[in-house]
Amino acid sequence: MGRMETNDQAAIRAVLCGDRDAYAALVAHHSRSVFRVAYRITGNEADAEEVVQDAFIRGYRKLESFESRANFGTWIYRIAVRCALDKVGRRANEHQQTTIPIDAEPETIQVPDRTPSPEDFVLSGEIGAFRESAMHSLTPLERTAFTLRHMEDCSMEEIAAVLEIAPNAAKQAVYRAVHKLRQRLALLKVRT
Repeated sequence: MGRMETNDQAAIRAVLCGDRDAYAALVAHHSRSVFRVAYRITGNEADAEEVVQDAFIRGYRKLESFESRANFGTWIYRIAVRCALDKVGRRANEHQQTTIPIDAEPETIQVPDRTPSPEDFVLSGEIGAFRESAMHSLTPLERTAFTLRHMEDCSMEEIAAVLEIAPNAAKQAVYRAVHKLRQRLALLKVRT
């Protein structure tokens, strides 16, 4: 068991013994990874922040059902994915536009050494808009499965567990997402 897992287990025991403040340590340890996956699924910062809050509140309420042999990080991550899916589903039902970035977090983007030309700015903006549009064409399940597989590097078994679906259904969701995104990419190549 790693040091963080040991610290998590100690914090969980403290919370279950009545020390509510100990939960703050769990939030501090895991909020960054929870925010990252929430942002990739919801596509905007405000929704991602709300998902983080919802996930940790749900986690706190369900902490007694947490099995101590499990990894808290994985457990809260799964709760966050479910919260993010709920958020995206509610937003889709309200008929609002959703934009989902496909690239990495802003702090991990490599900045080119040369000064971009005006044409580069236009092309970059068009590609970004196209990526957002392509991700928007996916269902929430496909978008989440794709995100977990290709951005979070989860196995099919992990994706199936997080989404509470059969491994074969998870594989099909990833396949459909990749297929749709490839079709959109082919359209972009035809247009340019």
